[in-house]
Amino acid sequence: MTDSIARPGKIIAIHLSYASRAEQRGRRPASPSYFFKPSSSVGVSGGTVERPAGTELLAFEGEIALIIGTPARRVSMTDAWAHVAHVTASNDLGLYDLRANDKGSNVRSKGGDGYTPLGPNLIDARTIDPSALRVRAWVNGDLRQDDTTAGLIFPLAQLVADLSQHFTLETGDVILTGTPAGSSVIVPGDVVEIEVDAPDAPGAPTSGRLVTTVAQGETAFDATIGSLPAVDDLQRTEAWGSPEAAGLVTGPSSRRYAPRSGTADERHPVPERAKRDEGPTLSPALRAKLLDAPTAGLSAQLRKRGHHSCFIDGVSANLPGAKIVGTAKTLRFVPFREDLFASRGGGYNAQKRAFDAVAEGEVIVIEARGDSTTGTLGDILALRARTRGAAGVVTDGGVRDFGQVADIGLPVFSQGAHPSVLGRKHVPWEVDVTIACGGATVQPGDIIVGDGDGVIVIPPALAEEIADAALAQEHEDTWIATQVEAGHPVDGLFPLNAEWRARYERSRHETAPSAPTEKGTSA
Repeated sequence: MTDSIARPGKIIAIHLSYASRAEQRGRRPASPSYFFKPSSSVGVSGGTVERPAGTELLAFEGEIALIIGTPARRVSMTDAWAHVAHVTASNDLGLYDLRANDKGSNVRSKGGDGYTPLGPNLIDARTIDPSALRVRAWVNGDLRQDDTTAGLIFPLAQLVADLSQHFTLETGDVILTGTPAGSSVIVPGDVVEIEVDAPDAPGAPTSGRLVTTVAQGETAFDATIGSLPAVDDLQRTEAWGSPEAAGLVTGPSSRRYAPRSGTADERHPVPERAKRDEGPTLSPALRAKLLDAPTAGLSAQLRKRGHHSCFIDGVSANLPGAKIVGTAKTLRFVPFREDLFASRGGGYNAQKRAFDAVAEGEVIVIEARGDSTTGTLGDILALRARTRGAAGVVTDGGVRDFGQVADIGLPVFSQGAHPSVLGRKHVPWEVDVTIACGGATVQPGDIIVGDGDGVIVIPPALAEEIADAALAQEHEDTWIATQVEAGHPVDGLFPLNAEWRARYERSRHETAPSAPTEKGTSA
């Protein structure tokens, strides 16, 4: 039947109830445990749910929702089902980025606006067998969850009876009865559908499909008010459902899963970007200097200081006249291998994480081993980078949707266009690590400058010195050009010999602004 769902007085959810989910988590509870969700988290079919800015682990959970019809207080298991008026579908959404902060209460991780969509239709509880219900979930049309109440550790009636031991279940209260295996992470743009039905009951009553679309939030959490989102590999594993689905690698050689006997840093290593001494940050003043200085002049100053491997070779800009300046956010692809792509190519992989996390003013630098025969990004990721304020992208591979990426207006330096999608030549492997791009070593936080002459890498500690020297040389070269244009031969002028050097210095001092005079005195 189709009916409106009144806003419940309270929503009670169970932590673990399906055997398939317990097996996935590696723990089977002896008795049910619960948490509350606010009534403000209720949503409707066709609604949108927000993944907050700065988070990555929003997960769906298809569940059967029980709606209480008559108040229940200290009822037996035999009588408990008679207090249930309706059954419907629910999506018990949760944000694992906030899970650790609440230590089991799930107040923030599960309490967001719209994090409990219900419906769309109600099934009369009197017409169905509670041990023969089915719950299914789809993401973008792909079936992700499919289980029945025969797989429950705790029968539905037991949940009602147990809760009624502790407080009164009132008319309209909602009990979320847990999710089976298959719950996983969803990202902006995903469409999740949940359906509960009783296929063996007369007429095969169904809730219909509860539809929710994920949108990206833009407002960040305020660290001065409360704790910020934080994730580790345990949260990633539980959110995705397994280390493989999360793109993590197990074993002693893994970056993330080092032996437990190691130090805290070894078990959960700090990204290289946070460890290394990066020198001065890229201030607005320094950025302006680097924008004014040509890469040719900057590279000449690097070579004068013994840095000869600063060039990212073989790349050119998609936008004529494009100039990029920013700090490097690195992304590494490794050569394609079927088993590795199966474990790390799908889901919220390293490529998606890089483009979702790039900060304003950063340049995403991609290691693709100089392989131009496949794309390393396309229009959707380019749009995401531009929306987040990225300064540009540098890849020593190809670019898919080349024309569309150019239309988006994001400067991309690459080996050119290629129509292939991810999975032909590469496996997205890791982010924020030292990489090789176009023959140059690039570390997170290195300063990237690119223009029509190419792209160079500047160690942060040298950037200010290099920029000042390059601008000084550019001023000198401009003066030399005016002398050549006036008819002087280049011999002795380019580069300046002692005579021409003296002339240049006199000219420079003659055009320098006068020092300010003290107030009340004449110049």
